[in-house]
Amino acid sequence: MLCESNKELQQLVDEARDYAKQGKVADYIPALAKNNRDELSAAIQYPDGRCISAGDVHEKITLQSISKIISLALVLIDHGEDAVFRKVGMEPTGDPFNSIAKLEAMSEVKPLNPMINAGALAVTHLIKGNDVEDRFSRLLNFSRKISGNSNVHYSEEVAESEMETSHLNRSLCYFLKQHKIIDENVEELMELYTKQCAIEMTCFDLARVGLVFALNGRDPETGDQIIPKEIARICKTFMVTCGMYNEAGEFAIKIGIPAKSGVSGGILGAVPGKYGIGISGPSLNEKGNSIAGLKLLELLSTRYSLSIF
Repeated sequence: MLCESNKELQQLVDEARDYAKQGKVADYIPALAKNNRDELSAAIQYPDGRCISAGDVHEKITLQSISKIISLALVLIDHGEDAVFRKVGMEPTGDPFNSIAKLEAMSEVKPLNPMINAGALAVTHLIKGNDVEDRFSRLLNFSRKISGNSNVHYSEEVAESEMETSHLNRSLCYFLKQHKIIDENVEELMELYTKQCAIEMTCFDLARVGLVFALNGRDPETGDQIIPKEIARICKTFMVTCGMYNEAGEFAIKIGIPAKSGVSGGILGAVPGKYGIGISGPSLNEKGNSIAGLKLLELLSTRYSLSIF
């Protein structure tokens, strides 16, 4: 399926791109430091198969934290709500995505939600399989299914770069293991998690995933229920309350759609019943969100009244 360049969307992308100068790329992951700060691309997929785009939407980016919503959907399918939410909570946090502070202060040690790193590690721990390779294969195949792209793979360079530098995530793993939230080898979980974060998609793929969530888990081409409706609803709710790190409240007020960001500069958006949005803009604000991508979504939401509130 081709994604047609759209003049109106291109104008909005050009307007938002100026904001990229105010941010910087995620250089704490060495492989991501190579990204072009000024790049901004977007794709929008509709239920009828139409797709419009602006910029190089077929350039691949790693999912990073966007993968958290995909792994959550898979694990909920695997285990059900009760088992998953015994390990991780449902509440937003005002802390940074990689913070350990709330864990230390809680009377019951459990990550507040699946969108912060501690919660995502607890979720990834629950992916079924015999070993790291088997578990990652299941996640990758699920990612291919919901993106409609059998060629989706992962970046070995980015995965290795994160594996070498993710000292804080290792600390979170050991903390979770101490409190029996996880019970596996930390290095094996780290290998699985870094590969998960390094899964690569284009803006077109991201928009397609967003559309599946927008359609309550239904495949827009075949009509198959890829994700059970209730699980799609839970995932969209987390995208609204926790999807944009500790900027979720402001995002809900200014833009107001289910969305998930990643420190590669990607944003996945799901406008319920209408369309999926995929954005790539590597320049980040201080919260870790694409600064130009946020502006683009704000422009889109204002012009087309996208907010669900």
